[in-house]
Amino acid sequence: MQLQISPSMRHVTVLPGKGVRDFIKVKGTSRKLSYKMVFYSLLFVTFLLRFVFVLMAMDTIEGETECSSLGCVGKKLGPRIWGRRLESTKVPEEIYRVLEEGKIEEPERGSDIPQTLEDFIAEMKSNRSDAKTFALRLKAMVSLLEQRTRTAKIQEYLYRHVASTSIPKQLYCLALKLAQEHSTNSGARLRLPAPERVPALVDPSLHHFVLATDNVLAAAVVAASLVANSVQPSSVVLHVITDRKTHAPMQAWFSLHPLEPAVVEVKGLHHFDWFTRGRVPVMEAMEKDRAARSQFRGGSSAIIADGSEKPVVVAAKLQALSPKYQSVMNHIRIHLPELFPRLNKVVFLDDDVVIQSDLSPLWDIDLQGKVNGAVETCRGSDKFVMSKRFKNYLNFSHPLISESFDPNECAWAYGMNIFDLDAWRKTNISLTYHHWLRKNLKSDLSLWQLGTLPPGLIAFHGHVHIIDPYWHMLGLGYQENTTIADAEKAAVIHFNGRAKPWLDIAFPQVRPLWTKYLNFSDKFIRGCNIRA
Repeated sequence: MQLQISPSMRHVTVLPGKGVRDFIKVKGTSRKLSYKMVFYSLLFVTFLLRFVFVLMAMDTIEGETECSSLGCVGKKLGPRIWGRRLESTKVPEEIYRVLEEGKIEEPERGSDIPQTLEDFIAEMKSNRSDAKTFALRLKAMVSLLEQRTRTAKIQEYLYRHVASTSIPKQLYCLALKLAQEHSTNSGARLRLPAPERVPALVDPSLHHFVLATDNVLAAAVVAASLVANSVQPSSVVLHVITDRKTHAPMQAWFSLHPLEPAVVEVKGLHHFDWFTRGRVPVMEAMEKDRAARSQFRGGSSAIIADGSEKPVVVAAKLQALSPKYQSVMNHIRIHLPELFPRLNKVVFLDDDVVIQSDLSPLWDIDLQGKVNGAVETCRGSDKFVMSKRFKNYLNFSHPLISESFDPNECAWAYGMNIFDLDAWRKTNISLTYHHWLRKNLKSDLSLWQLGTLPPGLIAFHGHVHIIDPYWHMLGLGYQENTTIADAEKAAVIHFNGRAKPWLDIAFPQVRPLWTKYLNFSDKFIRGCNIRA
């Protein structure tokens, strides 16, 4: 510290350190100098310098993660005085380094790794661990919990796979009782429709719906909800297509539960002349696809044994084993023009939908020369359900896909589609469908993994007219965010996913929308213990 007094005794300058000038000036008069003022000025400067020194020392010694009462003042004032930037919430670099580089061995049963957050906090408090130990123990605990979570998720997916692919006892019972009724009761073998209503099957002025299923209970709900919500039931014609083993139970159900004045036709695939003549491409593709999948996947046990796969990938592979994706009922829609050569327009319904409104306005929609009227699935308030694009279904890492399609192109939904069969017959949609099925088989199922929608997206590419989403709400079978209030606003709700409404794993908040169309006092329903 330096003290300078001007020769005229008019100014006294105190220099606290090198490079700082005019820190404090004491003006005096030419006649008299106030030494008391000089003394107090020196005392003040000395105290100020010591205070700043202490703040700097506390800041340096304690570092940036601790904060004493005096140090906190330094941290608050320091950035303004010295121009420093301070991040009070910064995690020590040691913890970052350990979390990124520290290797944790596979947790063993009975190890002393904390099992819960409470255990971890108690251990840290009792041991007063340093930053490195803190990070190592934290990472060990998270790794253990992550491993347990993965195991639990895979088990959940496996149980859901088993539950969704097995035939429930109640449905099996219903099919057996109806088959017995068909063989013993002539009233269960009625010709459907009645002879006087047969012309309606090819009447283009009526509204024709097609339902392909081997599930009697599901077909009963679709048919009942369709007719119940129709403004003019007499204009409804429902064509039910099923397989040979389910034909008798299906005919018995609709014979004993007529839906007049609507017309219901029950027909097995073996009754279609086109299907029984020669080679059927969809059948050949299904047989090859079934053989390839059995070898490619190795069964559910092999899938869950792979410890390197993420749970969502395991779930997708398990879903690919579902019999639904190998069922002819799921592929038959690609042959609608051949199955109904005298019809010009039909609405195709999946068996896991419920109709809640009159669907006759669908026939007034101008498809503008397109073949398929469908709801797109890339826009909507529900980002989980309505966020599907081509990249969600097709493998764009394969050159055959990446060279032909745009990954961000909006996808559309099966489940409720209006098809212009006249426009379809002018295209090569069916041939394209089978062409890409063969390509997928030759590529070891690497173009897509499951379902009929991926080849449908390809075959109908450029032939889809987007309709209002009001007509088709999706996702009620694989997520539980949909409320009854939201679902009741849609014309058709779709339980697509594993949680089908006829299974015990169905979401309880939306299942009543399906069960409301079942008569639980019916002797067949009651006899098979089918409950709401």
